Amino acid sequence: MMVIGSAVGFGVVASAVAVTLIVGIRYLIVSGAFAAITRWRHPGLYTGLDQQIRREIGWSLASAAIYGIPTGIVAWGWQAHGWTQIYTDLFAYPLWYWPVSVLIYLFLHDSWFYWTHRWMHQPKAFKLAHAVHHASRPPTAWAAMAFHPIEALTGAVVIPLLVLLIPVHIGALALVLTVMTVMGVTNHMGWEVFPRFIWAGPMGAWLITASHHQRHHSDYRCNYGLYFRFWDHVCGTDRGIGGFDKLPGRARSTAHRSGTALHASAGGGADPGRSVAGGSADHDA
Repeated sequence: MMVIGSAVGFGVVASAVAVTLIVGIRYLIVSGAFAAITRWRHPGLYTGLDQQIRREIGWSLASAAIYGIPTGIVAWGWQAHGWTQIYTDLFAYPLWYWPVSVLIYLFLHDSWFYWTHRWMHQPKAFKLAHAVHHASRPPTAWAAMAFHPIEALTGAVVIPLLVLLIPVHIGALALVLTVMTVMGVTNHMGWEVFPRFIWAGPMGAWLITASHHQRHHSDYRCNYGLYFRFWDHVCGTDRGIGGFDKLPGRARSTAHRSGTALHASAGGGADPGRSVAGGSADHDA
């Protein structure tokens, strides 16, 4: 029995460590790639932000462990005991369910994110946890997972819970995780990577890209969604798309902090870090 228990314990730990490494390496590769693209397309955009970027990487790697551990445990349970609703036979469900399951997962993840994110903007929760993420002024491609452990934990439980409850093909799950990773990075890059027809056309009325999330980082109490603008529309928290300052990173950071001080001195209330200006437009396509 002790041998069996030791083997189980080793399997769980090994899975948790492996997934943590995968999440961390994935973050470094994807954020690093988009940061390199940013330096190519917009030289100087991150100038002077080296210390901030190091902080973002540190918090993000800590978050990788918080995301990796529960996911690794569930992955072990799937392989060893069939705990989850993940399936590998493409024809186990009708083919139409494959894309539908992707949309279900994205919508439920977005819903969880919206309401927990909105809660994080309550004064006590913001000061305790969410201020870590908003300390990136302006955010960079490295800020995607720069969360306080409490906030990271609220995000880490979603996908493991969903795979326990809702059937999903392994390929569909991979697509969900890819969308989650790419959107988390591109929404924080400081410029719009997607073509204009996506963020400015009919699709943009419902899909979130950097143009929409940028306004959240400048105005704070709005635009809380992750993938879709549905809950922002329903709850009246959608303030449309924002703009991007063309100043180099350090100058934008200084301007943002000056705006914060002016807002506070003018009686702007207890909304830490809220800026006065949304910045000028800097859309690429």
